[in-house]
Amino acid sequence: MQYKSQAVSKPYFIAALVLFCSQVLFGLIMGLQYLIGDFLFPHIPFNVARMVHTNSLIVWLLMGFMGSAYYLVPEEAERELHSPKLALATFWVFLVAAGLTVVGYLAVPYATLAKITGNELLPTMGREFLEQPLITKVGIVLVCLSFLYNISMTFMKGKKTAITKVLLIGLWGLAIMFLFSFYNPHNLVRDKFYWWWVVHLWVEGVWELILGAILAFVLIKVTGVDREVIDKWLYVIITLALVTGLIGTGHHYFWIGTPEYWQWWGSFFSALEPLPFFAMTLFAFNMVNKRRRDHPNRAATLWALGTGVMAFLGAGVWGFLHTLAPVNYYTHGSQITAAHGHLAFYGAYVLVVITMISYAMPMLRGRAANSNASQVLEMWGFWLMGVAMVFITLFLTAAGIVQVWLQRISTTPMSFMMAQDQTALFYWLREISGVVFLIGMIVYFISFFKDRHLAS
Repeated sequence: MQYKSQAVSKPYFIAALVLFCSQVLFGLIMGLQYLIGDFLFPHIPFNVARMVHTNSLIVWLLMGFMGSAYYLVPEEAERELHSPKLALATFWVFLVAAGLTVVGYLAVPYATLAKITGNELLPTMGREFLEQPLITKVGIVLVCLSFLYNISMTFMKGKKTAITKVLLIGLWGLAIMFLFSFYNPHNLVRDKFYWWWVVHLWVEGVWELILGAILAFVLIKVTGVDREVIDKWLYVIITLALVTGLIGTGHHYFWIGTPEYWQWWGSFFSALEPLPFFAMTLFAFNMVNKRRRDHPNRAATLWALGTGVMAFLGAGVWGFLHTLAPVNYYTHGSQITAAHGHLAFYGAYVLVVITMISYAMPMLRGRAANSNASQVLEMWGFWLMGVAMVFITLFLTAAGIVQVWLQRISTTPMSFMMAQDQTALFYWLREISGVVFLIGMIVYFISFFKDRHLAS
C-alpha cells in the first residue's frame, strides 16, 4: 500500500544524487592533484577539494538515509507520515546549509571561515570529516532533531516492526554520536579517542543498523519472503555488527597514546568485524534464492545483492587486511587505508542508498518497476561503477603496498614524497578508473531520464 506522504522522500533522493555527483567530481580533481600538484591551484587547493569530497559524501548519505526513512517508515507503520510539511522544511534547511558550507569552503580561506562562523566560541573545526563550521554543526543537530521527531512520532502512532525498530535505533544512535563532534579537548590523545566515537561508531556501528534495516525492507518487497525469516536474519546481523563494531573501535587506538591493552582488544574484535558483512551477503542471496515472486524491478534486486557482496569485500576483507596491530603498525595512514575506505563506503552505504532509490522511485510514480530499457541502462551503471570501484581499490592497495615497503619497511627508507613518486603509475590507473566510474554514474543518471523519473 502506498501513502501520499512517502512522496517527501523524492527531493531527498534527488538532492542525494546531485551531491553524489559533486563528490565524484571532486574526487577526480583530487586524483589529478596527486599527479599534478598545482592543478587548479590556488582556486581549489587539495585540502579544500578533500573537504568537499568527504563532506559531500557524508551529507548525501545522510540525505539518502533520511529519504529512505521517510519512504520506509510510513509503509512499515501503515500510516501517513506525522508531518510531511515539517519533512519538506527540514529538507530545504539541510540543503541550503550544506550548500552554503560548500560555498564557504570554496570561497573563503579555512582560517577566515573559522573566524567568521564563531569557532572561537566553541572550537570544533579543523578535524578530519568534522571540518564543518560551528553554525553548520548546530544546524545538523537541529535538522536531526526535526527529522527524528517526525519519524519517531510516525513510528509511535503506527504499527511497530523489527525493521523500523532497528532503523530508529540506528538513526537515534547516529544523532547522539554526532554530539561528540562538539567535544574538542586540547589533549590530542583525548581528542582522537572521542573523535572516533563519531567517525568509527557511525560507519562501523549505528550506520550498519540503518544499512541492515533498509536492505531488509527492500528484500521483503522484491522477494516476498516471509517477514519472520528476514527479521531473524536482521537481528543476527545487527547483533554481530554491534558486538564487533563497538569494541572494534580499539583498532583506532593502537598508536595514539592509549593503553597497550587496546592492541589486543582492538585486534581481536575488529578481526571479527567481517562477520556481520558476510552474514549480510548470505542474507541477501538467501532471500533472493528463496523468493516467492519474480519482482519486475530486477535493477533493485541487483543493487541489493551488490550491497552485500561489495560491503563484505570493502568493509570486511579490506578492513581485515590491515586491522591487526602487528600489520597496522606498518600500514596505518597509508594508501591501503584509502583503498579500504573507498570500497567500504561504496559497498556498504552508497549501494544501499541507491538500492532504496532504485526500488522507491518507480513506486512513487505509481509503477512497480521502470521500463526494461531504463533498467538495462541502470544495470549498466551498476556494473561500470562497481567494476571501476574494484579497480580503484586494487590500484590504491598496490600503491599502499609500495608506499609501506619503500617508506616504512625498507632498510633504507625513502621520504614520503620520494615514495609517492614511485607510486605515480598506480595513481594514473586510479584516475582512469575514476573516469570509468564517472561514466557509469552518468549512465545511471541517464536511466532516470529514460523514463523521466525526475521530471514527474
